[in-house]
Amino acid sequence: MASIMEDEGLSLIVRKAIADENKLTYAGVFACISLGAYSSLEAVGLTATVAPRLAAHGVATNMIAGYHHDHIFVQTELADLAISVLQELSASQAMLDSESPDN
Repeated sequence: MASIMEDEGLSLIVRKAIADENKLTYAGVFACISLGAYSSLEAVGLTATVAPRLAAHGVATNMIAGYHHDHIFVQTELADLAISVLQELSASQAMLDSESPDN
């Protein structure tokens, strides 16, 4: 899914089955939540909006921006909670957008 080269070495984000098949060691297993909304790579504020809301519920986030969508990696056991929080955030944002004087 992704690779990041750092001074300390190469970090890979791969499906668990692929890591196991290739005998790769890993630090943890996380759920990937892909946000359905298109977000520009130049957009400001998505991570700043999402991460604190999830953190307030005890969900650590690791976000990766793709060209078309953003992807949030969360602890597997907290994935359902994260989705609920994101749905609430999306609903409240939609309400704010509909109340905007520009709409």
